[in-house]
Amino acid sequence: MKDFWNERYDEESYAYGSSPNEFFKQQLDKLNVGSILLPAEGEGRNAVYALSKGWEVLAFDFSESAMVKAKKLAATYNLNLDYQIIDALKFNATKKFDVIAFCYAHFPAAIRKKANQHLLKSLKPNGHIIFEAFSKNQLGKPSGGPKNIDMLYNINEIEDEFIGINFEILEEKEIELNEGLYHIGDASVIDFTGTKI
Repeated sequence: MKDFWNERYDEESYAYGSSPNEFFKQQLDKLNVGSILLPAEGEGRNAVYALSKGWEVLAFDFSESAMVKAKKLAATYNLNLDYQIIDALKFNATKKFDVIAFCYAHFPAAIRKKANQHLLKSLKPNGHIIFEAFSKNQLGKPSGGPKNIDMLYNINEIEDEFIGINFEILEEKEIELNEGLYHIGDASVIDFTGTKI
């Protein structure tokens, strides 16, 4: 899996574009600026957007190639991005964050629930979550996402894996993706926002 992502992010172009995810951008812009954690952040498009808006950002991924691309993107805006190479279950923050944003953070099925709940420990009480990922109805669509249905989500799984969250938005919907080379076309996603109880 790590080799796959390193190879994808070694490509010259940005696999999912250099602009932030639209749902992430819309929701982040509603919040007061503070600190944000971006797990499985890939090439940094969301982290760089948050930095540009004055957020204190920590991003991580397990792909070295992702970090190189993310720091390169940040440098084009004269920004310095704090980015770690680490697995989700090994990540331990030295502080708690105002926001955690999960943007297409499709962890392997065997560790997904544990990883999501582990990362929630890094969120302050009353802190916000921004989440967009592919739903199980994405399987077979050419617009991206895991080919293993167990890595895709349904609403019940979200509620089960994000215990202790007061959901504000929680919906499955069909959208048109236009993100880089690999998120293009009709897609089925689950969006949610919420606060930690």
